[in-house]
Amino acid sequence: MKIFLDSANTKEIEKWLCYGIVDGVTTNPSIMLKDGIYNIEEGVKKLAKLITPLPLSAEVTTNDLKEMMEQAKWLASLAHNVVIKIPVENEFGAPCLGVISQLEKSGIKVNATAIMSFGQLMFAAKAGATYVSLFAGRINDEGGNAAEVIANSVAWLDDWDFKSELIVGSIRSAGDVISAALAGAHIITVPPQYLDKIADHKYTRVTVKEFIADAQSALKMMDKPKS
Repeated sequence: MKIFLDSANTKEIEKWLCYGIVDGVTTNPSIMLKDGIYNIEEGVKKLAKLITPLPLSAEVTTNDLKEMMEQAKWLASLAHNVVIKIPVENEFGAPCLGVISQLEKSGIKVNATAIMSFGQLMFAAKAGATYVSLFAGRINDEGGNAAEVIANSVAWLDDWDFKSELIVGSIRSAGDVISAALAGAHIITVPPQYLDKIADHKYTRVTVKEFIADAQSALKMMDKPKS
């Protein structure tokens, strides 16, 4: 399983790269704005260089399908490791599958995003997307069973030997990460704060404290003169 960092915060990205945990980074306009990136071109170039050769997902910002193609080609030209996030449909319900297919055929990798159902995922994979991003948190918000959709999607992709890798996104808790991992997700894209929670456990800290205290006590006993 791979872990992508869902962030544009360079300090967090550098930290988790050093830990050897991160296999890629995903962004979107909301994440970039939150993390203080207002110039998309500069931000994409900086992040892509920071994580190279790992993939960086950058998203188009239009409902117009022709403009999506233009934006995608421009974003892809900024760095060799940029993957283009294309929504599976626009806000008016027009499928973006043709854009996904054309970009992939032209050699531009696509992360088909905002997927909320197995059916949408199936179509995105058949259109040739390199990654298919399932928004698990939002599926659960609407009363769905994200873990079941993840497991069924992974099984279907693997059974039919599709190249698409399933990314589970819209993570709302550390528990969501664990659930997605156990459901068989190929990739989970995680906000940094939840990685911190998974890495930490108070009883690990307590145990280490006890070990160190006992080791120091043993050293003191060794230093005592023998009678």
